[in-house]
Amino acid sequence: MVEPNEPVPQGTRRMPALPKALLWIVGIVVSLVLIVFIASFFIDEPLRRTTERRMNQSLKGYKVRLPKLHFSLIGLSITLKGLTISQEAHPQPPVAEFPYLRASVQWREILSGKLVGDMTLHGPKVHVNLLQLKTEAASKVPMKQKGWQQAFEAIYPLKINLLQITDGSLSYIDQDPKRPLKLSNLNLSADNIRNIHLPDKVYPSNFHLETDIFGSGHGTVDGRANFLAEPTPAVKAAIELAKVPIAYFAPMAARSNVRIEGGTLTASGNVEYGRKVQTVRLKKLAIHGVKLDYIHTPETARAESRRAQKVKKAAKEVSNKPDLILTIDHFSLTESNVGFVNEYGGKKLRLFLSEANLYLDNFSNQFSKGPATARLSGKFMGSGITEAKATFRPENKGPDLDLYLKITNTQLASLNDLLRTYGNFDVTAGTFSLVTELHVKNNRVNGYIKPFFKDMKVYDRRQDKNKGFFHKVYEMLVGGIAKLLENRPHDQVATKADISGPLQNPKTSTWQVVIELIRNAFIKAILPTFERNVDALGRHK
Repeated sequence: MVEPNEPVPQGTRRMPALPKALLWIVGIVVSLVLIVFIASFFIDEPLRRTTERRMNQSLKGYKVRLPKLHFSLIGLSITLKGLTISQEAHPQPPVAEFPYLRASVQWREILSGKLVGDMTLHGPKVHVNLLQLKTEAASKVPMKQKGWQQAFEAIYPLKINLLQITDGSLSYIDQDPKRPLKLSNLNLSADNIRNIHLPDKVYPSNFHLETDIFGSGHGTVDGRANFLAEPTPAVKAAIELAKVPIAYFAPMAARSNVRIEGGTLTASGNVEYGRKVQTVRLKKLAIHGVKLDYIHTPETARAESRRAQKVKKAAKEVSNKPDLILTIDHFSLTESNVGFVNEYGGKKLRLFLSEANLYLDNFSNQFSKGPATARLSGKFMGSGITEAKATFRPENKGPDLDLYLKITNTQLASLNDLLRTYGNFDVTAGTFSLVTELHVKNNRVNGYIKPFFKDMKVYDRRQDKNKGFFHKVYEMLVGGIAKLLENRPHDQVATKADISGPLQNPKTSTWQVVIELIRNAFIKAILPTFERNVDALGRHK
């Protein structure tokens, strides 16, 4: 150790003493930092109350609660904890919860000469239920006048240029609180929201969204946007959906007389939405393993008619609209069960196609895209081998459709509910087949529907022992007529119904034409003049 008065050994350097002025400067800076740091805690509570009050003054129909706020003078950042937003009409559950929200200056953009902010949200939760949704829909105050923008400006005065959301969730409860429609593990990143960079580009901002859908499904959205576009933001993005369970939509589907069980959805495609163009192109849309029934009752007939008119109007509005292009390159419905349920007079009838596989290619609302083609296979009533092919175009001058359908060897006993409902008899044996061909163009329909009944046995003493005497006689008569109509030696009954003429309603959509023709002709074909022949026999007794 060198004593103060001793000479410094050769080769050893003495550290220069810091000037007193510099020490004072360093001390002042540290003191100021400490003062600012401590002072920031003293302004937290007044700022919290002010922020909460300003947000509540801005919002209409909603109320904010803000238990914690911290403002940092050093980084000019503000952190909110436990922020909740509730609808005044239905406060539980809160519409939104923000466990952690932080906003600060986006310092890197200072170099660009722009004073903007960034915002980070961790674990936000948005909850909406049917009651809250109905209240919002019935409100006389439009959503854009609810004061949401002013409320968020009360949190932080700078325009947000970077938004990051981690581990968010979005839930909608329709009727069953145990089966919410929920997006979880939601992560979103959006940058250049204020168009600071690439302002001359159509979509100067980029964003990425990723989320789990209803637990087992997954979705991603990658794209670019112009968040400042008027009157609404413009977006161009690629979408991927995988294994989305569609049974969660059952409560909403039920309001349209559709019952859904099981099934998953997978899709990929591109979406572009702007002031001059709206384009949806799905490269692939696949539904697998769903059981789907359309349920018709006399009580719902009027509502069904109103819905059909709305669908027809909507289809007409989007058909061949140049600025709205809808395209599905390939749609598939595989290993599914699709049915029609008719409930009438206490009786329930279900016609269905099991092991259904439907493939649809080149579907579009644009006539210029060319015809779409469809292929269908399955088992009618669980036994009848079914094959169908169709070609159709988007409506330009009315429906344009070619359809071929063949059903082979359906077990007639599986149709007993239908036979009892419309013919008041049933069968114990036999098969049913059908061939139909339809062509619709220039507001005319041409085609035929031809059913075949083979080895049909109507009356069986063992099955019918509990039935009344007159009903047994009726079934015996029907069975006798079937025998009279048989084309021996093949033991086959065959009739043919011609379907030709102008469309009664030229404005009917292609899908309505198919449904009405098949439904009306099908019932008549399965019961080929049975009742008329029974009446004729009765008159000649």
